[in-house]
Amino acid sequence: MKPTIRPLALAALLSAAALAPAVAQQKLKYPKAPPANAIYEAVQQPALPAGGVEAFAQYLANNQQYPTAALQAGAQGTVTVNFVVEKTGSVSNVTVAQPGNALLDAEAIRLIKAAPRWTPAKHRGGVVRQSQAVPVTFQIPGEAAPAAVPAATAATAAGSTTQVVSADRPARPVGGTEAFFEWIQQNQKYPALALQRKIEGKVLMEFLIEKDGSLTDIKPIKRLGSGLDEEAIRLLKAAPKWEPALYKGEPIKQKMVLPVVFSL
Repeated sequence: MKPTIRPLALAALLSAAALAPAVAQQKLKYPKAPPANAIYEAVQQPALPAGGVEAFAQYLANNQQYPTAALQAGAQGTVTVNFVVEKTGSVSNVTVAQPGNALLDAEAIRLIKAAPRWTPAKHRGGVVRQSQAVPVTFQIPGEAAPAAVPAATAATAAGSTTQVVSADRPARPVGGTEAFFEWIQQNQKYPALALQRKIEGKVLMEFLIEKDGSLTDIKPIKRLGSGLDEEAIRLLKAAPKWEPALYKGEPIKQKMVLPVVFSL
């Protein structure tokens, strides 16, 4: 049965519709709501794995099923998986960025598809779809870590040299990754030139987390220009300290790569 609208209520609706353009002229212009099906790269609040980045990394490590044939062939390395985090937190459009070993690619895709739901991205007050890229590393037990694995370094007994190790507990922001990205957004000063040119996107930043949790060696490895790279550097230099990575119970240095997102 279709709902009915009383004549008086209908008249009120039509009157409101007729007055809307006149009222709109008196109001300030607000950002338009995100298009329903748009897939964003840069957003105000990025999508995050359920439980945080550390929990997601642990999920990948615990659930990886190294293909037997790939092990026998000595195949290893990092497979970058591209996908979209939907508004529901589910993932779709799961593909490999650069196809390599077919067995490793298939396992990386399986892991991403089977992962727990994400917390979806938010932009301009609404929940939106966001593209993501996650590296899935395959390392044959007992062999050196591939070059693509983020490096954590620990001093030798003599203290004069370093070695690359896999941290027992990776470095993480105090309060969690979501709190760190929220701090970035709250303290961001959008450069005037970037505003004028309407430039937005991600500045991919590389930095070291020292044993005391401070951030050093901060540099952009994927630039946007128009003052955004310099603002990303300023933000990370001013950012709160992290909890350092741990190896055998001792703090160690760890290299980190994270995006600083600029969104108009």
